Amino acid sequence: MRDPSAPNKAPFLNALPGAPETLRLFGADMAEEGSFDAALAGTDCVFIACLIPVYAGPSGKPAREMDDEQGYAEIIMPTVNGCMNILRSAVRQGVRNAVICSSTSSTNPVPPVPIKNEVEHWSDENEQCRAKKYTSATKTVMEKAAMKLAAENDVRLSIILPTGMYGPVVLPEQMNGNPHVWLQSLINGGEGRHKKVPNDSSSMSHLHDLAALFLAAYENPRASGRYFGVYDSWHWQDIYAELQKILPDIKMPEPLIEPPVAPTGFDFTRRDSLGVVMRDIPTMLRQTIEWIQSDPFKSKATVRS
Repeated sequence: MRDPSAPNKAPFLNALPGAPETLRLFGADMAEEGSFDAALAGTDCVFIACLIPVYAGPSGKPAREMDDEQGYAEIIMPTVNGCMNILRSAVRQGVRNAVICSSTSSTNPVPPVPIKNEVEHWSDENEQCRAKKYTSATKTVMEKAAMKLAAENDVRLSIILPTGMYGPVVLPEQMNGNPHVWLQSLINGGEGRHKKVPNDSSSMSHLHDLAALFLAAYENPRASGRYFGVYDSWHWQDIYAELQKILPDIKMPEPLIEPPVAPTGFDFTRRDSLGVVMRDIPTMLRQTIEWIQSDPFKSKATVRS
């Protein structure tokens, strides 16, 4: 953590099950070379799950309004360099296993394919930049850099590729991001993510299943390379229909009037080789909603006080 005593974070981390015995918080900043050396001393594997998508620069300027020079300087390279700093710390400490959380946004070839896999199908970072998708290009550039560093330093690297992540989060501030913020709005009688159902699909996974994929990739000595971290992709009209089954009185978006496009297609052969049984979409939606309705952070605050 940049500040291991941060009052809006540390108490919630230290309240996690088993935390007093098994959790140790370090001060580190991925922007600083060598900052992770102490945290990685004596470890067997590093899980890099902190590469959060950045959609705006330090001034607040949206990524979509930038040119390539600014997009690389303010959106792409801070994350890429941060990942490399963590991996170089791992190499210095003799760590030879790494698992990185990236995104399916790095697996979108041009032209698109009906069924994509993790080995053959890559996004083109130059095409992503031309489309002003610097946030997506970040993942593509980062993965290639990480794979090069791992190959040069005999590090067994696995990269997990999720998209929409449902289920319990760890910190209250994470409730302000998607999908939790719009699910909370639906629960409270407000609008969901859309005013009108988009003619598009969304790929989804449960956070606990994603964690299981991380562990499986680490524990299997033959695992390396890229693995999809999603259960599947559903069209948004099907997602909202399922949500209405769980919450019958929700405010539904305007219906789709044109023929729905086919959801994103995946070849899950590599993902399934890790042996993780993942929750289906109805289950992850219901469990996420029930968890939000339980008001988990209020109960934790009461226990701590």
